[in-house]
Amino acid sequence: MGRVTERRKVIRIREGAISTRPDTLVAEEPLEIRLNGKPLAITMRTPGDDFALAAGFLVSEGVFGRADEVQNIVYCAGATVDGSNTYNVVDVRTAPGVVLPDITLERNVYTTSSCGLCGKASLDAVRTTARWAIDDGADAPPVRLEPALLAGLPDRLREAQRVFDRTGGLHAAALFTEDGEMLDVREDVGRHNAVDKLVGRALQRGDLPLSRTILLVSGRASFELAQKAVMAGIPVLAAVSAPSSLAVDLAAETGLTLVGFLRGPSMNVYAGEHRIALRAAAAQG
Repeated sequence: MGRVTERRKVIRIREGAISTRPDTLVAEEPLEIRLNGKPLAITMRTPGDDFALAAGFLVSEGVFGRADEVQNIVYCAGATVDGSNTYNVVDVRTAPGVVLPDITLERNVYTTSSCGLCGKASLDAVRTTARWAIDDGADAPPVRLEPALLAGLPDRLREAQRVFDRTGGLHAAALFTEDGEMLDVREDVGRHNAVDKLVGRALQRGDLPLSRTILLVSGRASFELAQKAVMAGIPVLAAVSAPSSLAVDLAAETGLTLVGFLRGPSMNVYAGEHRIALRAAAAQG
């Protein structure tokens, strides 16, 4: 099975001095996801947590919402011409009685290359396939986040990025409670894969929907990441970089709280501001 990192020779130039040395790089390999034996999608990913990645991807496709809907996930033996197993093809089998949504096999949308439907069609597709409304959980007070709590999360995510420290080439995603407790963190060459791994692991534990949680991503907040948050029932998505216009539209339509440019005490709230204690931020300012 592919490793998380690989070594390659590099020529270093530092202030006119030239040297040759091995460098540690993040591994990148294709993963083909099959559903009940039929090819569905291919993503370039960092090997590891492949079953969780596949499960999380299928949550975002509207296929799964409960652990018991997954019969099993296996690597496909004989994936190459010579019959060897590359560990780069997984087959996900649905449990008996699980009805597949049309979005899954009719159109391979929301693929991990971020090309898929666009504009209103994308918003409509998410709205019609999402299993849970974005809320803060029944019989509980609304989620209310202090800006200071959000401000401290990126540093905690960075501290948890073990492979990034060795390669400098990985995105990360983390789940936090509303009190700032880190529940899980995953790294991958693709930010969408890191989120899928988080959501897939939550599915396997029976934790969906992920109400009253915060999803933090290390890069920008694309429509695809907002879609994955909505499909997992996550009420708050925060990113250290910018959101896209369609991500903001989806957040506003579904009630998702979307925070961008989360860098220290500075941040932009693009949607769902009712979950942010803005008066506290004004008082601190």
